[in-house]
Amino acid sequence: TAQELSCQVQLDRSQLSGSEFSFLDDLERRIREYMNTQDWTDDRFLAHEQIVCSLQIVILESVTLSDFRARLIVTSRRPIHGTSQSTIVTRINDAEWRFEYGRGTSLQYDPQQYNALTSVLDFYAYLLLGYDYDTFSALGGTPYFEQARTVADQAEGSGDPGWSSVGTQQNRVQLLSNLLDQRHEPLRRVYYTYHRKGLDRFVRETDAARTQMLDLLGTLQSLNQRLSRSFALNVFFQTKYQELTALFSGSDRASQAHRVLVQVDPSHSSEYDKLVQ
Repeated sequence: TAQELSCQVQLDRSQLSGSEFSFLDDLERRIREYMNTQDWTDDRFLAHEQIVCSLQIVILESVTLSDFRARLIVTSRRPIHGTSQSTIVTRINDAEWRFEYGRGTSLQYDPQQYNALTSVLDFYAYLLLGYDYDTFSALGGTPYFEQARTVADQAEGSGDPGWSSVGTQQNRVQLLSNLLDQRHEPLRRVYYTYHRKGLDRFVRETDAARTQMLDLLGTLQSLNQRLSRSFALNVFFQTKYQELTALFSGSDRASQAHRVLVQVDPSHSSEYDKLVQ
């Protein structure tokens, strides 16, 4: 058996000048160990069942020698059944992370205590679990999104960036609120149908899978009309826009898919235009 996550960590401190920040290289190793050795669920995972994910951390500024501003890109993948390929389940760009880390500091998991560094790691561990479980059973990720909410509730009063529920800013709390909002339930069900009834059967039942995908685009179109400025919907398209183009490319459904996609996700129109060129 293995832990749930197989997480690669890359920390980029090139924007900081001076050799005094070399200890941040040790932080990369400590975060990797933290993510990969913690038991995040009560389920038993085999090695080939681990959720492959990555954390790209770009240190933007040193406020002090131990206080940092950073950007974090979180990505997770899932195998496509019956193939040797995988698909990106979600990719989240978190531009607001501020934490303290001193030379030699160890990272301790403590779900009862907010910590600006480890609580963000906890939050995304549970969020990635929630997304992954949603792809294997309808709404299967709810317990892990609820765990992420517990972390967010502890963090909200901290005043640290990324945790505020005030306003319409697209941050961690906003995304999680979307995912646990009943109005977004159809979007979460899309993750299950897209992966299990679309991608997992695409090789052996291509036409049926594309038909299923077109139905999903109709669902997303309806959601887009009802949910203005949905961060969770934006994350879906930011993650899947290239894959959606590839799935319909060269098919007799390409123009139909194009009409819907450019309407619901105009920011990626140039990619979708490849379907009709």
